Amino acid sequence: MSSEIRRLLEGVSNGTVSVEDAVLKLKLKPFDDIGYAKVDMHRKLRQGAAEVIYGAGKTPEQMVGIAQTMLKNGQDTILITRLSAASASAVKNVLPLNYYADARCGIIGQPPVPDGIGKIVVATGGTSDIPVAEEAALTAAVLGNEVIRLYDVGVAGLHRTLAHLEDIMNASVIIAIAGMEGALASVIGGLADCPVIAVPTSVGYGASFGGLSALLSMLNSCASGVSVVNIDNGFGAGYLANMINHMSAKKEA
Repeated sequence: MSSEIRRLLEGVSNGTVSVEDAVLKLKLKPFDDIGYAKVDMHRKLRQGAAEVIYGAGKTPEQMVGIAQTMLKNGQDTILITRLSAASASAVKNVLPLNYYADARCGIIGQPPVPDGIGKIVVATGGTSDIPVAEEAALTAAVLGNEVIRLYDVGVAGLHRTLAHLEDIMNASVIIAIAGMEGALASVIGGLADCPVIAVPTSVGYGASFGGLSALLSMLNSCASGVSVVNIDNGFGAGYLANMINHMSAKKEA
């Protein structure tokens, strides 16, 4: 049961939500068909996190239409990923969008107050990995998590990683982002007692094959507890970290 449904039922139980309001919330149509998109309005009820707009390949007009549908149906915060600067400028003419160029993400509304069970650490091997890291960090923040950024702590200077042992040891989830040979995930995986989500990036010279070398290195990590998402998939890592960081709701259920 998602935390959203649980809160709704608890509201009915304690009298803060009327039965009629709860029934209305559950009866709202599960999606809104606006022609070029079927906007999923029940995703937050099902999964605990509302739909996110993938900006690549969509026109600004399409993104505005989808976002307006979400706002109309009560979604307070909307994340748009893989959003170009030109498209962001066009969307901002219609909606109050905050654009984050490094992450290529836009946010409509304010991120919620963090309510996860702990902190999510986002660490990068180098400065060149920051765009992917920012996509992960913003995704996690929009979904209600406290995020700690540790940038440029790669294995070429291992003392930089070890200088942040307290943050690493106290995290509930760590996202390790690196290109080149992708060794950062194994190093952090060998230090931390929490799940580590490895993100290979397309940063590196010719033989890195656009991130394939880092991907294979991370898949072959000798550290237990390391999972891997696709190349440059900061959003996927941030979303998965959010799910892990909200598992207490599942336990209570």
